[in-house]
Amino acid sequence: MTTQYDYGRRGPGMFSGLVLALVLGAVVLGMFVHHARQGFPGKLASMITGRPLNVVSAPMVIEKVQRLSRLESVVYSLDTVVEGDKSSPVLPDALAGDRILMIVHGQTIAGVDMGQMKPEDVQITEGAGDRSIKLTLPPSQVFLTTIDNAHTRVYARDTGLFVAADPNLESQTRAKAQQQLQTAALSDGILDAASKNARSTVTAMLEGLGFEHVEVK
Repeated sequence: MTTQYDYGRRGPGMFSGLVLALVLGAVVLGMFVHHARQGFPGKLASMITGRPLNVVSAPMVIEKVQRLSRLESVVYSLDTVVEGDKSSPVLPDALAGDRILMIVHGQTIAGVDMGQMKPEDVQITEGAGDRSIKLTLPPSQVFLTTIDNAHTRVYARDTGLFVAADPNLESQTRAKAQQQLQTAALSDGILDAASKNARSTVTAMLEGLGFEHVEVK
């Protein structure tokens, strides 16, 4: 005698239900991981996904920002004409004077020293499904003013009949020109430009760290 077992056919409804359950489970897990920022939910989500959640804290932000060190955010290229001279207290310049006229090209570099940031300069707020950060930058400052020797030249030099050209006059005039370049850059608003560019740079970095709302001032 042969016994036959009729297994029957399983309809498509069971397969569709399984797929739907898997999709819903994935959605729920994704939402759970997205909202699990810290504490036990974050640890549990990390265990489920098999990878740690990247939760950025205020000390971590300070560390990352301080790595920028001296953030040179703006460079001004300037030209100036500067005059240097020496005169005799008793003789006219035609006899004992020394005069130099220079056309000077230079650069002034400004930015923000991120190493001055303190923990109280960073405020992180946990919201419903998002994270906000407020960060206060140190004041901008001039880092360096230099003279471009390749594009700087002596335009005129007049020396009195009774004296030789002073070898120190040109270097003294260059130092004077360097100060004039920096003063011109400050008058032209280089510090405001440095702060604005630094805010843009730091804002982009913080958004890259996952903050939804960023305020840098």
